[in-house]
Amino acid sequence: MSQPAQFAVFGHPIAHSLSPRIHEAFARQFGIALEYRTIDAAPADFVAAVRGFFAAGGAGANVTLPHKGAAFALADERSAAATRAGSANVLTRLADGRLAAHNTDGDGLVRDLTERHRVDLRGHDALMLGAGGAARGVAWSLLDAGVQTLTIVNRTPETADALADAIGEPARVHTRYWNDLANLGSYDLIVNATSAGVLGGGLQLPPSLVGARALCCDLAYGAAAIGFLAWAKAAGSRYAFDGLGMLVETAADAFALWHGRRPDTEPVYQALRAG
Repeated sequence: MSQPAQFAVFGHPIAHSLSPRIHEAFARQFGIALEYRTIDAAPADFVAAVRGFFAAGGAGANVTLPHKGAAFALADERSAAATRAGSANVLTRLADGRLAAHNTDGDGLVRDLTERHRVDLRGHDALMLGAGGAARGVAWSLLDAGVQTLTIVNRTPETADALADAIGEPARVHTRYWNDLANLGSYDLIVNATSAGVLGGGLQLPPSLVGARALCCDLAYGAAAIGFLAWAKAAGSRYAFDGLGMLVETAADAFALWHGRRPDTEPVYQALRAG
């Protein structure tokens, strides 16, 4: 018998990852045999760990914090979405052994919000907290989905300015200072793309940011999203979602890239939501 195809997710930390459960559930839908594991690699060891995984026969890998930029940099080919973001959450071994990078974060977020949660993003004035890899992964997709304006606020303003410059739509995309959050007015859509929850820190956010029918979403899920979602609900947001649905959708895109078949995400999402 041939060995099942080998897949992995790289991160640091990574033990908490739901990706193995998700990909194993997708594979069961099609009767596909695969092995999917977590690989914890410190930043200094990431490139060697990835190259070792693929050299040993690995077929594909997901990439999460803090390695998405490094994954993009080491790839031989890069998709348009990865190139826009300057980061990758999927690496695929091509037939000739080279590595291709892709970024499914933005498509996954938009599909979760618009298809699973039935939210129409068109015309929304959006605030994005953070301007790092997670933010870069979703900014363009939010604009493509019809968000009217996107205001980017980051603790390091130069990073927010760099993202706005990369998007290149000054009429729609603006940056503001973190210290001015209390004076910015309210927004229809607030996206937490910071790593504060993941890293155990809290965000001190003014409730005035939340508009009357606002949608607040955290790109993180589970314990990392609890603080932001509690703030959103206390401030009166109409919807408050974590990133679990986005995670499942981005995984489905990776699975489709690797196996040529798109899984049904809803039963997997519901199973994870139920614990």
